[in-house]
Amino acid sequence: MSVKPGVVSGEDYKTLLKACKEGKYALPAVNVVGTNTVNAVLEAAAKNKADVIVQVSNGGAEFYAGKGFPDSFQAKVLGAVAMAKHVHLLAEHYGVCVVLHTDHANKKLIPWVDALLDHGEAHHKETGKPLYSTHMLDLSEEELDDNINECARVLKRMVPLDMSLEIELGVTGGEEDGVGSDHVDNDKLYTQPADVLKAHDTLSPIGHYSLAASFGNVHGVYKPGNVQLRPEILKNSQSLVQERYQTGENPLDLVFHGGSGSEKAKIDEALQYGVFKMNIDTDTQFAQAEAVGKYVDEHPRAFKYQIDPDDDTPYKKQYDPRKWLRAAEEHMVTRLDEAFADLKATGKTIAGA
Repeated sequence: MSVKPGVVSGEDYKTLLKACKEGKYALPAVNVVGTNTVNAVLEAAAKNKADVIVQVSNGGAEFYAGKGFPDSFQAKVLGAVAMAKHVHLLAEHYGVCVVLHTDHANKKLIPWVDALLDHGEAHHKETGKPLYSTHMLDLSEEELDDNINECARVLKRMVPLDMSLEIELGVTGGEEDGVGSDHVDNDKLYTQPADVLKAHDTLSPIGHYSLAASFGNVHGVYKPGNVQLRPEILKNSQSLVQERYQTGENPLDLVFHGGSGSEKAKIDEALQYGVFKMNIDTDTQFAQAEAVGKYVDEHPRAFKYQIDPDDDTPYKKQYDPRKWLRAAEEHMVTRLDEAFADLKATGKTIAGA
C-alpha cells in the first residue's frame, strides 16, 4: 500500500493506520512550537524513511504565533493555522506522509478546537482537503457521558472534512501545557474496557476516531513510582470490542500518551495491542536544551561579547542564531532516530511517487 507524500487525511490517513497496525509499528507524534522544531521533525522522518505525526498544543500554537501577540486566544488559533500551512507547503518535499494533529484540548479549550474547525472548513472549501488531519478532545476529567456526547458533536462536524477525532478515556498523569494534573487518583490512570465499549457504540457509527486509553502513562519523565504501565488494559479493551462487534484483531486505533521515558519493553507490548501513535515531547525538549547548552559551553565568550575585549576576535559566526538553533535541530533529529527505532517505524514509510 502506498499514498502520495505530504499531509494525509481521510482514507489515506486510515490506510496509514492500517499499515501501522498490521506491521506492529507506531508513529512518533512530536510536539512542535516553531519552524525549527517542525523542520527537525520533517528532517528526522525523511532521514529515517518513516512517516510521522506533527502535533501542536494550545501553548505551542500560541508560541508559534508569538508570545507578544496581543490576543492570547487568537494566537492559539492563528499559530495553529500557521503551523499547519507551513507543514502543508513543505511536507511532500520531504518524501514522507505526515499527519497534522492538535494535542490535548480539555473542556475550556473546546472553543479553540471549534475555531480551528472554522478555519478547517474554509481550507477544505478552498482546497478540498482539511487543514488538520485530526484534532484531540481530552475530556477525560469530565463525566463519561459528557465526554462521549461532546466528542460526538465535534466528530459530526469533522466528518464532512475527512477528519478524525482523537479522544481520551481515563486520565494521563502529569500535565501537558496546562491540561491535566499531577493529582490524579491511581484508579483513573487505567481506562475501563466497559467505558471504551460505550464510547465505541456512540462514535463508530458517526465517523473515524482514535482512542488515548490510559494504562498508567504519565506526561513528562518521572522516576519509577506507584503507577505502573499495564499495556494489558489495551488488550482487554480490544478484546471486548472485537467480541461485541465480531471484528478482526485490534479493531480500535489506540494512542500512547506520555511516551517520553517509557520502558522499551512496555512500548513493544503496547504495539501488539493496536497502538499506532506514541506522543513524544519532554525528551525532544531536553534534546534541544542539551545541545544548546553544550554549544554555549563550547563558545562561552561568544555569548558575552560581540568582539573579544582581550584580542578583538569577532564572534558573529558563533552567536549567529542559525548556529545554535541548528545544533538544537540536529540533536532533536538524533533523539527522533531513537524514537523511530523504538516504535519499529524506521524504513516503513508508505509514501509513494
